[in-house]
Amino acid sequence: MAVILGRARAVVGQNVPKVDGIPLATGQPKFTLDLDFPGALVGKILYSPHAHAEILAIDTSEAERVPGVACILHYGNVPRVPYTTAGQGWPEPSPYDTVLFDRKVRYVGDRVAAVAAETEEAALEALQKIRVEYRILPAVFTIDEALAPGAPIIHDEPDAQGIYDPQRNIAAAVDIPIGDLARGFAESDVIVEETCEIPYSQHCALEPHCVLAYFDEDGRLVLRTSTQVPFHVRRIVSRVLGIPLSRIRVVKPRIGGGFGSKQEVILEPVAAALALRTGRPVRMALTREEVLVSTRTRHPYRVRVKLGAKRDGTLHALEMEALGNTGAYGAHAGTVLYNVGSKSLPLYNKARHLRFHGKAVYTNLPVAGAYRGYGATQAFFALEVAMDELAEKLGMDPLELRLKNHIREGESSPIFEKLGEGREGKAQIIRSCKLAEALRIGAERIGWYEKRRNPRREGPWAYGVGLACAMQGSGITGIDMAAATLLMNEDGSFRLLVGATDLGTGSDTVLAQIAAEALGVPVEKVLVYSSDTDFTPFDTGAYASSTTYVSGNAVLRAAEEVKRQILEVAAEMLEEPVEGLVLERERVVSRRTGRSVSLAEVGHRATYVANQRQIGATASFACPESPPPFAAFFCEVAVDTETGVVRVERFVVVADCGQPIHPKLAEGQLEGAVVQGIGHALYEELLFSERGSCVNRSFFDYRIPTALDVPEIEAILVPSEEPTGPFGAKSIAEVGINGPLPAISNAIYHAVGVRLTRAPFTPERVLAALKAKGR
Repeated sequence: MAVILGRARAVVGQNVPKVDGIPLATGQPKFTLDLDFPGALVGKILYSPHAHAEILAIDTSEAERVPGVACILHYGNVPRVPYTTAGQGWPEPSPYDTVLFDRKVRYVGDRVAAVAAETEEAALEALQKIRVEYRILPAVFTIDEALAPGAPIIHDEPDAQGIYDPQRNIAAAVDIPIGDLARGFAESDVIVEETCEIPYSQHCALEPHCVLAYFDEDGRLVLRTSTQVPFHVRRIVSRVLGIPLSRIRVVKPRIGGGFGSKQEVILEPVAAALALRTGRPVRMALTREEVLVSTRTRHPYRVRVKLGAKRDGTLHALEMEALGNTGAYGAHAGTVLYNVGSKSLPLYNKARHLRFHGKAVYTNLPVAGAYRGYGATQAFFALEVAMDELAEKLGMDPLELRLKNHIREGESSPIFEKLGEGREGKAQIIRSCKLAEALRIGAERIGWYEKRRNPRREGPWAYGVGLACAMQGSGITGIDMAAATLLMNEDGSFRLLVGATDLGTGSDTVLAQIAAEALGVPVEKVLVYSSDTDFTPFDTGAYASSTTYVSGNAVLRAAEEVKRQILEVAAEMLEEPVEGLVLERERVVSRRTGRSVSLAEVGHRATYVANQRQIGATASFACPESPPPFAAFFCEVAVDTETGVVRVERFVVVADCGQPIHPKLAEGQLEGAVVQGIGHALYEELLFSERGSCVNRSFFDYRIPTALDVPEIEAILVPSEEPTGPFGAKSIAEVGINGPLPAISNAIYHAVGVRLTRAPFTPERVLAALKAKGR
């Protein structure tokens, strides 16, 4: 259920039918591998069975004799080019610590070789017949082991670039002091300190990673791939394989989900290398087991928060220490680490003395990467649990403590200037924030005050309510850029070409709404074509909650220029000055006389009749700042004190995303994020053997929430007006995942009096905590 407060325009703010809704519902769109390509080879990958080992020799002779095998690639027959698999803008912030195939493997699931064969059966048989001789090396599986003196060095290769301290297994580090922290705590009346841990978890997108590599009639390499970042794929593949960028085309078809997992360039260089070596098309698709073992995960983090406050509840000092496990390679290691601080600490800007410090550490476990929330999820778990502990120690209601300390419109935080994914040096001002209103609405909806005063008990079941707050961002300041091309057809309809990547979020619809609103036409008159590096203008891609704000602003700029051109033509036709014309309801109308011409007449005249021209424009938008969305999370849980089972009975999320362009899609983003957050809190954790092998490598063993696990979720949008956003909009996609974990932890504490600080809150952990407390 969604409650929408605020005003709507003709198209923006309306729940228009999705531009691809009917085709998707009837199974018409083609996903990556729905394209039948006769003669395509099947690509498969051989993975390391060892967590840390040197390859002494590799023998492919027997595998090459398998009928149908066309090509086998490994470290001995491909160039060694260091790169990062992280699909990020230039300059790439992640270390160049990866090569296509290496002589050293660093986790169970690392790439050893790739085979292309006529059939999947032949490829799998060939993998079994590749003989690899390994020298087993000592491995480290925890942050503490990796940082210990004398620990094995995971990245000792001389050609790696951008690693903070390879000798100590530190991929990235940060230390941002503001004010005088020691003085701040000395002046504080109340101090609390808490440490929370979040483990390995997987995105679990419905569609596994897949790619089709082939050559067009001009011999150019075409990659049809399930990706969030087609333009970054093009750049990275160009680097790895030494192909001019102009000889590569990347096409993003329909995607079956991503959540950050497809911001990574994993399969594309392998498929491209096999295609180049054989001169034939190659199709690759990972199994669910391969996705769980060998792609990317959320960064496990241990976050320590120390809070100091005055007796009236005003925060005075705040320290956050973050230790992250980036796994065997450093994709997104630094930027996730920076986001732990930059996306959380500004929320409570009353603290004048701050320090954020931390490290992202290499281990011999799977590679962590981009995942919805991107560091903020890890941060808010610790920060919001600590805020509840502080409220208890102060004798304040947790809601009142947050109302007293959260950032407000017109305010800033020194963290904005010192830290972030983008370029430093600019203190961002909050121009829109309705968090106080969100907190009050959420409290009313959940029945906060009554349930806090009178928690109920039914047999072994104890009930409690908890809350959390969170923020995120809208693109990456000084880094993200998007462009859009808008062309008018002679019948008064429009073609919108965008590089923005719709991965199921509905961004094609949202961008069409922005264009339609600016042009005074229904959304059906805007035909969207997206994500083809040959035919659409540049866009950094679908990540960092950037599409509505960054790509949407580019669309708005293009639409405003097209509108200006339309009015010029109409002025000629009506013999009126441009200033006296208005564009509305598919017509240009004279304010003075009421005479009008249709957009179809304008398009026809410009195309065929007089002063002929193509009405159209290309516009760009580079992200000058990153306005944060805000959200308040409230939940009611039931805890079985005999078994430790936790049920989420009801969840209320209230969000400020500026002006929601499509309220129903925004609601869907919040609900989906909350469900993922419930998964983090109660179910999801990748588990490993003592040798570093993932042991729950299927959905039978890796538990995610099912329909039966999802409680009643009420999503409420409290619109603000973000002056820098298209029609007042800012992002919504990620903020909803940041609150469920701490809100559920706080609710469990209210219900049974035990504080759970390590996710997930499994029955075993809940029961152990209850027994430890004698409850």
